[in-house]
This record gives sequence, structure tokens and C-alpha cells, in this order.
Amino acid sequence: MKTLLICEYRQGKLLDVSYELLAFAERLGADKAMLLIGDESQAPKFGGKVYLADAGKYGEYNPDAHKQIVLEAARREQADLIVFVHSSYGWDLAPQVAASLRCAQVSEIVGVVESKFEVAACNAKLRRIATPKTPQAALTIQAGAFGYRGEAQGTPQIERIEIPAGPARIEFVGYEAAEKKELDLAKADVIVSAGRGVGKKDNVTAIAALAKALGGELGATRPVVDAGWVEHSHQVGSTGQVVSPKLYVACGVSGAIHHLAGMKNSEFIVAINKDKDAPIGEVADVLVVADVMQLVPALTAKLAK
Repeated sequence: MKTLLICEYRQGKLLDVSYELLAFAERLGADKAMLLIGDESQAPKFGGKVYLADAGKYGEYNPDAHKQIVLEAARREQADLIVFVHSSYGWDLAPQVAASLRCAQVSEIVGVVESKFEVAACNAKLRRIATPKTPQAALTIQAGAFGYRGEAQGTPQIERIEIPAGPARIEFVGYEAAEKKELDLAKADVIVSAGRGVGKKDNVTAIAALAKALGGELGATRPVVDAGWVEHSHQVGSTGQVVSPKLYVACGVSGAIHHLAGMKNSEFIVAINKDKDAPIGEVADVLVVADVMQLVPALTAKLAK
């Protein structure tokens, strides 16, 4: 299987999320090639083929030209899967590529199960497994769902792409900054999350203290956020932030499907729960069967020493 991975490039810079595309392809066990519509100085550190088109000529955002460049790279590579990040760029361009190729499209993939694609359904309360029925497919992956664990390295094998540059049907004016988040959990190496099992709002302080002792950030489940115990910027899950830290500690988290979809790709998961049969145990590397509010303060005090 061959994948063509479409890099994210904005304001003259390659975005780090581009490397998550490599992690996705590695999860599939697929061959990889990348496409950058940008400047050669920003080519990804990847020891494989990188198709390169000049953003100075074609623009950072020009759907007509970019679609033709993606199609040309896919033709040269004979790609089975054309993969974008599920961003404003990806969700705009992927359907256009799929329509041109008359192929299937699968959006916002959060996992891979036996080479099939896991996506959210029913307002992220359920998961479904999607399998394209066409030989080719255009895909978008959820940022943060496939954290790239390796160190970016390698010298790209550049192959340039030139297409006839006709007049654009739209005028690209610029970027409008999104409302700044109080917290970007996707960048945290350690996350300690509070679930409904912590009991009450006042007990979240103890969970936050453990997060601080571990040098991490406080996370939370949707019920905790909906109850007003924690700000929405801390919510982990398919309706919050999708994360893949090195360490994820779930405190009093039962393991609802929409929460698991947001954190199950963490490198190491510790769950603390009184219920030994809680669904969180299915993804945890270590399940501690204990009362959260007895264990967490004791663990925090131990770490403080």
C-alpha cells in the first residue's frame, strides 16, 4: 500500500503536525511519500521522496492549483491513499481530490484497527470502522490522534512538480487567527485527567496537584467540564482535544467511548479507579484499583519528596 502524505504549510513554515502523517502511515505499515507545496528550505526531515511545488508560484492557498498538484503527485506515486490533516486546508481539499478521482473519502480518522479506519459517530459518542470500497481513497486524520514518536530526521529526495498556472478563481487575503486557547494539551508530555469519579469540584485540586508534581497538565472528561468543575480548554476526548502524551494518568475516569477516542494513543496509560471492570482498563497499561481521593494525595506527597 502506498500513501501520499500532504504536508501542512502556513506563513512560510512547515507545521509540525505534518509529521503525524508519517505516524499514521507507519501505523498502517504503508509505503510513504510526502508532498509539500511550500519552500524547499522547509522540506520535511524525511528520508524518502518529497514532491515539491513552489508556494511562491502557486500560493499557500489556491484550491484549484493545489488540487491539480496533489493529483499529479498521486499519479506519479501511484498512491492508494492520499492523506491530509483534518484542518481547514485538509477538509477543504480532500473532498475535491476525492471527487476528481471518483474515489471514497474518510474524514477525521482517530485510529487504525486492522488496517481499517476508526472514526467518531453519533456526536462522538460512538465509534465506527470505515473501509473504502474504491481502490484509492482520500483521508483526513485528526491532529493529535497519531503523535509522532520518532525524531524527525533524514534528507528528502526532492522531485519537483510544475503545472500550468492559470488565473485563480478566488483571492487569498490572509489568515485570521483563531481564538487563543488557554491550554494546548496536544503539546503536553504528561496529562493527569479528572473524571467524574473524583466526586466533587473541590477534589479537582488534588488531581491538579498530581499533574504539577509530574510536570504535566490537568485534563478532564466531558462530564467534569459540563459540571463546571474544570474549564473546557482542559477537556480530553473526541469532543475536546485529542492527545497522545508520553504519560496519561486517568483519575476516576470510567472510560466512555468519546474519551477513549481522545487519549487511547498515549504512550503509557495509568488508570486509577475503584471499579476493576471499568472500560478504561481495556486501554490502560497499569490499572490501579483504589479510591482516587485516598491514593492521589499520597502519591503526590511521595513525589514531592
